[in-house]
Amino acid sequence: MSFVRIVVVAAFASLVAGCSSPADRPAARADTGASDRVDDFGDTISLAPAARIASLNPTTTEFLFTIGAGPKLVGRDSYDEWPAAAKSLPDLGPGIAPNVEKILAARPDLVVLYASNDNVPAARALRAAGIRVVGLKIDRIADFRRAAHILGAIAGDSAAARLTVDTVERSLDRIRAATAALPHPRVLWYLWDNPILVLGNGSYQSELLAIAGGANVYGDRAEPAATVSLEDVLRRDPEVILLDPGRASVLRASPRWAHVTAVRTGRLLDVDDALLNRPGVTLGMGALSLARALHPGWSGPQ
Repeated sequence: MSFVRIVVVAAFASLVAGCSSPADRPAARADTGASDRVDDFGDTISLAPAARIASLNPTTTEFLFTIGAGPKLVGRDSYDEWPAAAKSLPDLGPGIAPNVEKILAARPDLVVLYASNDNVPAARALRAAGIRVVGLKIDRIADFRRAAHILGAIAGDSAAARLTVDTVERSLDRIRAATAALPHPRVLWYLWDNPILVLGNGSYQSELLAIAGGANVYGDRAEPAATVSLEDVLRRDPEVILLDPGRASVLRASPRWAHVTAVRTGRLLDVDDALLNRPGVTLGMGALSLARALHPGWSGPQ
């Protein structure tokens, strides 16, 4: 699944549903293996360990494999590609508005869904069938932190979950500190052609951009993805444009885009799709890839 498709899907899911220091980050909720919690559907959930898990979200699937819960997984969504072992799981269909009958056929005792309005009917149907459901909306770095603690408890390995989160956060902190004194170029993260869709401030990608030492020219837009005009792009005049491989030719061929500094100077940088298309265990590596792209010759955190 391409980076653009994931961002666009997440953006529209959010529409349907309605550079900080370590001290500024929201604190993760404390682990507890006994009490119930409320998931991102607003439903009370039990953190009792599950034996057969269907994960219909690439972020949660990868995380469960990372903490050693892969053998408990009985299904994935159609876009789960990481790690490679995930591809061997039964494909249960799309993660948005999923096929309930196909999920039930896998006989899970827990289903992990992305908590969008589109998935509310499936969550209700699964619960009516006696299946435990956890809805997690992982759109920001803090969301990953919270989801990791919940999934660690449910998978029966809170210690591995804490270790994974700590490792990711240490990586982000080191990159943030190492890029703080570097020049922060004005960056446009270009997602789509018609209409022009760009990265706003409502997603983890914008957070990673700040950590990597870049300034999102649409950081004043609260949406994960914002529809903008070319006139406004010209006014903001980004020095760097991040985009999927292959889209650079569209901008280079346009006489109007030629007036943008990033196009004129050739600073059209490919996004590393394999690292940046999900807010999970690759957050640190994604931030590092961005930092190296934005700051040629930078040696990385010491």
